[in-house]
Amino acid sequence: MSQASPSAPSDVPPRDRDLPKWIEPLLLLGPTGIWLSLLLVIPTLLILELSLVPGIRPGQVVNPSGLNNYALIFQPIYLQVLGRSLFFALGTTIICLLLGFPVAYWIALMVPKRWQNLLIVGFVLPLWTSSLLRSYAWITILRPTGVLNSALNSIGLPSLDILNRSSAVLVGMSYSLLPYMVLILYASLEKLDRRLLEAAADLGAPPSQVFWRVTVPQTLPGITAGALLVFITGLGDFVDPELLGGASSMTAARLIYNQFLGATQNWGFGSALSSLLILAVSLAIALLLKYGDRNASNV
Repeated sequence: MSQASPSAPSDVPPRDRDLPKWIEPLLLLGPTGIWLSLLLVIPTLLILELSLVPGIRPGQVVNPSGLNNYALIFQPIYLQVLGRSLFFALGTTIICLLLGFPVAYWIALMVPKRWQNLLIVGFVLPLWTSSLLRSYAWITILRPTGVLNSALNSIGLPSLDILNRSSAVLVGMSYSLLPYMVLILYASLEKLDRRLLEAAADLGAPPSQVFWRVTVPQTLPGITAGALLVFITGLGDFVDPELLGGASSMTAARLIYNQFLGATQNWGFGSALSSLLILAVSLAIALLLKYGDRNASNV
């Protein structure tokens, strides 16, 4: 006598009721995609469109073609402004790297674990205050009758004329962006394989060789990420050059502000400058994604 074949369990849903595979990632990424589209993609496209519109002042056509908005960028006066912005961003990146790496190395490898979180919080504390307040604090310190010159005069040293100069801008930007560099480098150094350091020391390598041949290659992705973050943020900084640099420290961010909200009211040219900065930042991020992972995998 033949036995009947067992029937399928009743609690298993039929396959035709399952959702298509492409719907699940769409449901997960949909809210983020809508958010990025409304706040990033669409505004960027509007800026790009405005940079190609010949009417740049309200009610007045100034350029016969929107491409002339980009041609204006290559005038010497505007190239000087872009060069100054690159100088501030690159100088701030170098200063933050030179100051932040020893601090992050000391916290990650030399400080006991129980004190590391407290020190990291100490470096993050300045970020809890407004960048405007931090800049005004540096004005109080660097002005001719400020704290710095008062301290120098009290010990018989001459006063320093720093405020409203490029050096004041570099000081303010470095102070504002140094915590970001320290945090990224600390996260990279904390994952450092200390067995390689001990092996190199056991093989007779001097400390300088251990640093350049072992420590730096392992932390190179963190160095690259921190430098890129500081450079991009410094390239678009507006507050520090405006308050600490004076009229002679015109940067790309201040120039864009003047085109939209200042007396110039040249929206097309301001949009062209904004599009150029967006392109430069996107290119830097693309190079990091392409070559940064490759360098990390070769370590």
